[in-house]
Amino acid sequence: MQASKSGKNAFLFFILSRKFLFNIGIAILVLILLFFLLIKFLDIYTRHGKELAVPDFYGMKMYQIDSAGYNQQFDFFITDSLYDESQTKGVIVIQDPLPGAMVKRGRNIYVSIVATLPEMVIMPDLKDLTLRQAINILESSKLKAGKLMYAPSFAKNAILEQMCKGDTVWPGDTLVKGTIVDLVVGSGERQYKIPIPFLIGKTREEAIYDLNIASFNLGNEFYMDSIMDETARVFMQEPMWETEIPYFPGDSVHLWYKSEDSLDFDEYLKTFLPDSLQTDSLNMDF
Repeated sequence: MQASKSGKNAFLFFILSRKFLFNIGIAILVLILLFFLLIKFLDIYTRHGKELAVPDFYGMKMYQIDSAGYNQQFDFFITDSLYDESQTKGVIVIQDPLPGAMVKRGRNIYVSIVATLPEMVIMPDLKDLTLRQAINILESSKLKAGKLMYAPSFAKNAILEQMCKGDTVWPGDTLVKGTIVDLVVGSGERQYKIPIPFLIGKTREEAIYDLNIASFNLGNEFYMDSIMDETARVFMQEPMWETEIPYFPGDSVHLWYKSEDSLDFDEYLKTFLPDSLQTDSLNMDF
């Protein structure tokens, strides 16, 4: 019992001794110093408070970025390349983060550039498909249907041959994205009259699709506002959809376009409604 009490007194005397308290103080000071050094290191490592505004890199090439020294401030990564004939090859067209964003030095900048070579796609096998199937497959393959040429065949409205620039193009051949593919289509055992689609108010792309699906070719095109406006819509067509003259697969339909800025197409389309329907539609309460 006496030995136990003596041991407790010795331990208490030790932790209250000057030597022990001095060592504890040194340890606490070292921990505090290490804490401040760690905070300082993290501040330097993350460059806290030293942000840079991201410059506008649109239209620049990668070698111009390097020569301007931007590669010493940021890390650049090319994530995609887009083929665009209207743009200079190799220039940046998309960047992330956007110009003006505040980021830290060393931030990753992701860019998309204009490809130096066009995107290539694989020609599908359209033989024996219906015209509608072939046109839809061409569009999904990033190709375009061109001229429709009809040839005598018992396989009415089926694809007999696929051609590009006058030559047969075979399934599996590589073509530039957007290439126009002409189609030889079976006309059946005899010629047959087909109805002309109503194209007024449609965009150029919509009108061409409807013409091809209906077995017609696009004829001459006229822009009445003297410019090839992408927002222009069909103002007039020849032949008209209500003509009594017979037209056959492969015939051409000519289109006239006007800009949406120069014509209210919603009101213009109402003029083509039957009189009774036009009157009812104009008097409807919405």
